[in-house]
Amino acid sequence: MAPTQQPHVVVHPPALDGSRRVTAGDEALGIASHLDDVVEILRLADLDQIEVEESDLIDWQGGGPDDWPGLSEHHTE
Repeated sequence: MAPTQQPHVVVHPPALDGSRRVTAGDEALGIASHLDDVVEILRLADLDQIEVEESDLIDWQGGGPDDWPGLSEHHTE
């Protein structure tokens, strides 16, 4: 393994309000309500070199980077 290997980041399934916990290993990094929040949480954790929407280092559980059910009222067509 490369010495620069990044931690495994998990964006957990949406809660009832649509927010999603973000963790790296056993460490809770924050709560995201939007994709931009995930980007900011990773930046604050010095993990901003991870491409949020495409990285294999992020495990999107319960939906991908576009799944934010709490925001559905803003995306009605």
